Amino acid sequence: MTTIRSTAGVTGARTIAFWCAGLGLLVLAGWTFTRVDAQPWNGDYTDVGRFASWLAGSMSEPQFYAVAPAGALLLVGGLAAHVAHRGSWRWQGFVQACGTGLWPWAAGSGLVSLLLGNLVWGWTLEPGSWQPLFVPLVSVAPAIVVLFGPGWRVGLSAAVLGALLTPPIAILAVERVCVPLDLPPVVGATAGMALGALAAFWLCRHLKWMPAPGAWRTQAADEPRRGPVLWWVPRRALADFSEAQFFGNEWASAALIVGAVVTHLIAPSSTAYGSGLFLAVLAAQALTALVGVVVWRKRWQTHGFYPTFVPVVSVAPAAVLAFGGTLQSVVAGALAGALIAPPVAAAIGARMPAGFHPFIGNVVSMSVCTALIVPALGLVPGFAS
Repeated sequence: MTTIRSTAGVTGARTIAFWCAGLGLLVLAGWTFTRVDAQPWNGDYTDVGRFASWLAGSMSEPQFYAVAPAGALLLVGGLAAHVAHRGSWRWQGFVQACGTGLWPWAAGSGLVSLLLGNLVWGWTLEPGSWQPLFVPLVSVAPAIVVLFGPGWRVGLSAAVLGALLTPPIAILAVERVCVPLDLPPVVGATAGMALGALAAFWLCRHLKWMPAPGAWRTQAADEPRRGPVLWWVPRRALADFSEAQFFGNEWASAALIVGAVVTHLIAPSSTAYGSGLFLAVLAAQALTALVGVVVWRKRWQTHGFYPTFVPVVSVAPAAVLAFGGTLQSVVAGALAGALIAPPVAAAIGARMPAGFHPFIGNVVSMSVCTALIVPALGLVPGFAS
């Protein structure tokens, strides 16, 4: 006798879970706005409030914002985009998690990895110091999920590998390479992501409980509705703002930016690491995203994806911070990043061996291009003045 199980209960439970998650994230976002002037976490695990605010801020650190409201609203936007995708809404935007739709697993694994990484390596923080503890969120954990598929074994393995491997390498790279050579810290952070990912994906080959890479796929990744070119270009440029977190969606990006802008209006000294250059950083990111998408649009059409987001979270903002937010730094950093970083990332990613996610090419490009372009701009007569 065949038993037919109804999916109505599962669907109803999932809907309730989404509503509860959304309400919780909105409460979290509201709470973070009350803490924009709070002192940063310094490794004291008993200070739960600062620790939670630090974790939320870490979610927006790849964009150089490093403020809790932006990180919390990024999650709100990501959840909204996922619900819209599951409901096949017209305005769902680009499908998250590299077009796989595995947003809950990728984001969840990344958040667990971020938490574990801070618990394991938070002792490296001292009052007034900074460490690249955000790196598991945007590297190993979500990349493993996207490649190996959903499931608790994959998600937890990805979280643990990301937390144990990427932070110490990134910390050493920043302290032993970037500081002595006067390079932007993003060079060391992204180098740590790349080296940690190489080690993690190599280990995944030897973990018996991990499935074969890509075996979970029953169909190709979802293709977004392209629409007219004049509409697709700004949408894609906006989506690139959240691609580093493996979201890559317009709603997630818009929420992230709104959170950062409102925070800047409330407490200008809290955004962009207290540099006062948030608006210049945002302008450079918008310019490099638009130029990159326009220049490499045909590559997008040919391959279905092209890493135009790479300079948004590396070269462009690093140039702004290195040269004080001058007009030259905004324009030159944005243009150089948009023209050079994406093809370098694509070339390296295409040469990754089987079982290694091509995102490794993206972070290698971030590290190498920032290390070469930003110092080179300083050699231009009158640029650094």
